[in-house]
Amino acid sequence: MNIDAILSCVDHTLLTQTATWDEIKNICDDGIKYSTASVCIPPSFVKKAKDYVGDSLKICTVIGFPNGYSTTDTKCFETENAVLNGADEIDMVINLGFVKDKQYDFILNEINCVKKSCNGKILKVIIETCLLTEIEKIKLCEIVSMSDADYIKTSTGFSSGGATKADIKLFSENVFGVLKIKAAGGISSLKDAEDFLALGADRLGTSKIVKIVKSGDFDVSNEDSTY
Repeated sequence: MNIDAILSCVDHTLLTQTATWDEIKNICDDGIKYSTASVCIPPSFVKKAKDYVGDSLKICTVIGFPNGYSTTDTKCFETENAVLNGADEIDMVINLGFVKDKQYDFILNEINCVKKSCNGKILKVIIETCLLTEIEKIKLCEIVSMSDADYIKTSTGFSSGGATKADIKLFSENVFGVLKIKAAGGISSLKDAEDFLALGADRLGTSKIVKIVKSGDFDVSNEDSTY
C-alpha cells in the first residue's frame, strides 16, 4: 500500500501525561512534513499548537479523557473550549459505567450534546473496546451510528488494550449510515496500519507510523513508496 496514503489516514498522536511543548511542536512539524490527517494532542496545548501550525495541519484533541466519567456538561464545556482554542477535531470518551447499566438513551444524548458543542467540527466517539463485551460493542455501533457523531473509535490507548483486527471487522459489519471508523492503540507497524485500513478503518490513531517512516526502517519496493 502507498505509504503516503497510510500517512493521510494517521492521527499522529502524543497524549502522554508528561508531554512538553517541544515534543508537541515536534509532532506538529512531523504532521506537516508527512501530511498526516491530524495531530492528536492534549487540550492544554491546542491553542499554542494551532497558533503554530495555522491552516497547515488539523489539530485534534481529547475530551473526557481517558476515563469518560466526567459529566455531560463538563464534556460539553471542554469541547467548546477546545474548539474556541482552535481544535479541528474532537475525540470524546463515553461513560462506560452507563454502558454497563444499559443507559443507552443517556449515551446517545451525551454524544449529540458534545457534537453540538463541536460547532461543526468532527467528532469521534471512543468506546474503549477492551472493556466491553461483544454484545456491548455491537450495541454501541448502533448507538453511535444513530448519533450525530462522525466516527466510532476503538480505544484511548490508556486502558488494558488497544485496537484489534477483530474489533475493526466487527465495527465494519455493524455500523451504518455515514459513520466512519477509527482504530487506535497498539498500531505499531506499517503492516498493522495496512491491515486495519483494509478491514474498514478510515483513521488510525498512532504515535509509531510516522516514527517508522522517519527511520526508513521498511522495505520500499518501487518508486511510489509502496512496501
